[in-house]
Amino acid sequence: MAGDPLQPYGPLIGSRLRLLTWNVWGRFGPWEHRQSGLSTALAEHAPDVVALQEAWSAADRDQARELAAALGLPHHRFSGDRVENGVSSGSAVLSRWPIGTVEAWVLPGPAGHEGSAVRVDVDGPRGPVRLVNVMLDWPLHHTDVRQCQVAELARRVREAGRGALTVVCGDFNATPDCDEIRMLTGRAAGAGVCWHDAWEFAGTGPGHTWSTANPWAAAVFPRDRRIDYVFSASFRRGGAGQPVRAEVFGTGVAAPSDHYGVLAELRY
Repeated sequence: MAGDPLQPYGPLIGSRLRLLTWNVWGRFGPWEHRQSGLSTALAEHAPDVVALQEAWSAADRDQARELAAALGLPHHRFSGDRVENGVSSGSAVLSRWPIGTVEAWVLPGPAGHEGSAVRVDVDGPRGPVRLVNVMLDWPLHHTDVRQCQVAELARRVREAGRGALTVVCGDFNATPDCDEIRMLTGRAAGAGVCWHDAWEFAGTGPGHTWSTANPWAAAVFPRDRRIDYVFSASFRRGGAGQPVRAEVFGTGVAAPSDHYGVLAELRY
C-alpha cells in the first residue's frame, strides 16, 4: 500500500473484473426450458467469470459445459457434492481465462445440512484471481449452523494465502443483518475477517435476490431477502478488489431460477 494518506492504494486501476454469481436451481421445474433462459440472462452481461450454485452434471449433459459454450467462455469446472437419480448437483465456475487449482471444501453442519465451498484459482491477465464459490445451509432458523460454516469458510480462505485477488461469492441463505453475514463483514466476532460486500459499496436499493415477485419462489411464501453475495476479501494496490458496480439480474416474470443473480464489477 502506498504511503500517501490521500492515495493509500496508489493510482486507482480503471480496468475491471465482471463477475456473475447465481443459484440456478438444479433440475427443478421445467429445467430444460429454464436452461435457455439462464443462458440468455448470463450472456446479456458478457461476464469474465461466472459462479453457479446448484449447477448440475449428468452422463449425457453438463450444464457448465453447455453454458460456457453459449457464453463463449473457454474454461469451466464443475464440482459435485450430491447425486440423485444419476444427476450430480454442486458448484460450477465458467471463465474467460484459464482455471488452475480447484479445491472443494465441506463446511460443517448436521447430516444433510453441510455447506460447501469450492476454491478456484483463475489465471487472469492482470494477476491471479482466487474465487471461492459458496453454498451455505438453507433453513431460516439454522443461523447457528451457518455461523459455524462461515467461521470455517473464513479459516479456509485465510489458509489459502494472500497472493491473489480473492473474491468470495454465492448463496449464503442469510440476510445482511444475520450474525453469520455480520461475522464476514467485521460487525460480529467469530470469523476474524472483514470482507467487503459489493452491494454495500456499489448497489442501489434493497438488492433482493429471493423475492415474492419471482414466480418460482412465490409458491413458498417468501419474504423478500438479500441472500446472495459477492465479497471482496481485501483491497490491493491500485484499489484492486474494490466493487464499483453491483446489480441484480435474471429478474422478471420469466425468471429462469428461483433466485435472482448478482452482477459485480471489481477493480482489477
